[in-house]
Amino acid sequence: MKTICDIDSDVLKAVRRGVAIPAQVLALNEDGSFAPNYQRALCRYFIDSGVGGIAVGVHSTQFAIRDPEYGLFETVLRETSRFIDEWCRFRGKKILKVGGVCGRTEQALAEAEFEVSCGYDAVLLSLAAFHDASVKTMLEHCRKVAEVVPLIGFYLQPRVGGRYLPLEFWRQFVRIENVLAVKIAPFNRYCTFDVVRALAESGREDLTLYTGNDDNLLIDLLSEYEIGGRKIRIRGGLLGHWSVWTKRAVELLDEIHALTDSGEPIPPELLTRAMKITDANAAFFDAAHAFAGCIPGLHEVLHHQGLLPGIRCLDAEETLSEGQREEIRRVYRAYPELNDDEFVAANLELWLSDNPVESKSHPGAQ
Repeated sequence: MKTICDIDSDVLKAVRRGVAIPAQVLALNEDGSFAPNYQRALCRYFIDSGVGGIAVGVHSTQFAIRDPEYGLFETVLRETSRFIDEWCRFRGKKILKVGGVCGRTEQALAEAEFEVSCGYDAVLLSLAAFHDASVKTMLEHCRKVAEVVPLIGFYLQPRVGGRYLPLEFWRQFVRIENVLAVKIAPFNRYCTFDVVRALAESGREDLTLYTGNDDNLLIDLLSEYEIGGRKIRIRGGLLGHWSVWTKRAVELLDEIHALTDSGEPIPPELLTRAMKITDANAAFFDAAHAFAGCIPGLHEVLHHQGLLPGIRCLDAEETLSEGQREEIRRVYRAYPELNDDEFVAANLELWLSDNPVESKSHPGAQ
């Protein structure tokens, strides 16, 4: 059994303060084959951007990697773990490695045990396979997986495969001892409040909330809840949105931490910036078409920067929606301060290199 105590103490301290954790995308060649050199480059990009963790095998990595038709789950999880470890050693850093776990209990336990063997610190636990299950059944499942590895709870929005999870579920989930954090991503204010309320009522101090609400992420991070006299904050982000323009995401979170530490009021400019970020997310995630293009939208940005060879998904029919590319170009023009294209351009050759020889103080990286 792997427990929270097994996580490196410095990494754990950072995770509890709140870090940026991008949800890794899957690097594929135009013929649909795995592109390990680009998967490695993405890991290097995230680490050099200053992230505190990377989540692999989650929604943005495409759940279909588990399908026998593709058979990529073990390859992608194993290789990405290795890429993270190699670049962390090169940079003298440590970050949290999160693996995605799906399916009913038998599948979930097998995935969790495999990810522990690959060196992952925690798992993001999807309950999409329990669409009609009772709260009791879901909690039994969660407790069994928690006996293998630390959990990050996952409130996934229904429009991309999640389900409604009532307050009673969260009240009991946050009491599971080996739960490290909860990613709140229902894209719904009422459901988000349920998770915060459950944590406030539990009295637990060692469980950290992360936003996955890409449509409201900056407001989530700026807000302080007060419930029954207890103050709660959402401390960091575990987001598909943060797999693009990642350097700016890390800088944004650092800015928020500095602001909240200071106790100063929220500047109006940050509220304006929140709306810019939401508009950018609408383009990336294809909100206009019920999120049909949410994964290829991320690929489009990374391909534009040279971090992916194309926008190919495992299902060749899963591609940008009509007008989505134009929307992404629009937000590029409207909010140039949000992108990190210059940072990527300065480091891309290094990140794609088979034999990096640059010093650890490479000018473009942290």
